[in-house]
Amino acid sequence: MFGGKVQVYTGDGKGKTTAAVGLSVRALGAGLRVFFAQFIKSRESSEFTALAAFGERFCLRRFGMGFVWGAPSQEDKDAAQAGLLQARESMLSSTYDIVVLDEINVAISCGLISSKDIVELIKDRPDGVELVLTGRGAPEEITAAADLVTELKEIKHYYHSGVKARKGIEY
Repeated sequence: MFGGKVQVYTGDGKGKTTAAVGLSVRALGAGLRVFFAQFIKSRESSEFTALAAFGERFCLRRFGMGFVWGAPSQEDKDAAQAGLLQARESMLSSTYDIVVLDEINVAISCGLISSKDIVELIKDRPDGVELVLTGRGAPEEITAAADLVTELKEIKHYYHSGVKARKGIEY
């Protein structure tokens, strides 16, 4: 077994979730087990259709009610807290080798979860579990606690010229 690390994918550029999905595919190909928790996002996305082929070795759970504009509702907060609890249980269960918290940094910036809760999760991570945190705006205390931090920077994006999200490319 490998000694797990904490990875953070952050920044304003496209590709944070894609990086976590790619890591998941690589891990599944090596026979590892992945728990993938999506915070904020509630939309179906094509990559998870493909990952479902791995059966019980890949578990996807969505704890988002959609993007939060303004003050979060109690329903938004409850969904995020349920997600954090299930992610913690999955991380500590010895069932999964990799635990991904997709868009967790955005959940923090929206006030759904505290960065303190995530730092505690990082501290409680068993040595053999890889923990992956994604989303723009990673707080300093999380990047300081991580072993690897990658910031994706947007240089140019076709969205700004009116191209909508495309199935199979963006979702």
